[in-house]
Amino acid sequence: MQRALLAGIVVSVAAGMVGVFVVLRGLAFLGDAVAHTQLAGAAVALVLGGGAVLITLGAGIAAVLTALGVALLTIRGRLREDTAIGIMFAGFFALGVLLISRQRTFSVDLGSLLVGHILGASWTDLIVMSILTAVVLVAVFSFLPELRFIAYDPEVAAVSGVPVTLMQVGLLVIIALATVVAFRLVGVILAMAMLVTPAAAALLISNRLTNMMLFAALVGIVSTVVGLYASFNLDLAAGPSIVLTAVLSLGVIFFLSPRGLRSAIRSDVFGMADSPDDVPLKALAAWQRIPVACWRACRRVGALLIFWRSS
Repeated sequence: MQRALLAGIVVSVAAGMVGVFVVLRGLAFLGDAVAHTQLAGAAVALVLGGGAVLITLGAGIAAVLTALGVALLTIRGRLREDTAIGIMFAGFFALGVLLISRQRTFSVDLGSLLVGHILGASWTDLIVMSILTAVVLVAVFSFLPELRFIAYDPEVAAVSGVPVTLMQVGLLVIIALATVVAFRLVGVILAMAMLVTPAAAALLISNRLTNMMLFAALVGIVSTVVGLYASFNLDLAAGPSIVLTAVLSLGVIFFLSPRGLRSAIRSDVFGMADSPDDVPLKALAAWQRIPVACWRACRRVGALLIFWRSS
């Protein structure tokens, strides 16, 4: 459990730093594809009888090859990005399953690769994952201004002299390395969730890039702690418990954050950009008065409950 907790913190930091760029650039499908294509590299390591380090190395090579392959196929608009990702995804994943199916321990090995084995994390795993996380952090913070620029507006970045193509290839490689960190501990299926879910929650909390990265890492760490305790006390699988906790955290943040459901209700349901409390009922249309009155009543009841508990 102690090693699992440390491993979860390492995964959360790496995924939080990179996941924000994945969400901002709309590269969630790439993260999913890279996570699955790592199965081919891990399968080669298994066939060769490799241990944890060799499996991680094989997964990392497959992930980087996928990122470079996507970049190569999409240079100068030869193929759409989602098409290139789909090609690499299908090819590498099929190769991984094919190689593993040749092994006698097919079900055991495939299961551990698909859903991870965070409770079985060794000190060797932690060292390897920490080194990869350090590489990811150094790369992100070394090129943070350029990565921020291309994340928000790659066209303006190109006009401003930023080597957009080179930075995009570098970002794909960084995403691949961060996915390797998550892959070894939570598996192929759950790696993308750890990359995207905390980052999506962070976007609902702040609109500053550095704050998003910090909040994404914090959401991942809290999800790791709560998920591990839930898995221990309720006898559940650790990896899925952590990911489900992250998803539930995202739901709570979505309902409570001013950038989440509240703003959507104001703009889409009430038809106004400001708070419904700022507008007199008489100034609203007839169909708006009842939901606005209910909204205000719920807020008053909530305020009374908070005052009562605090007193």
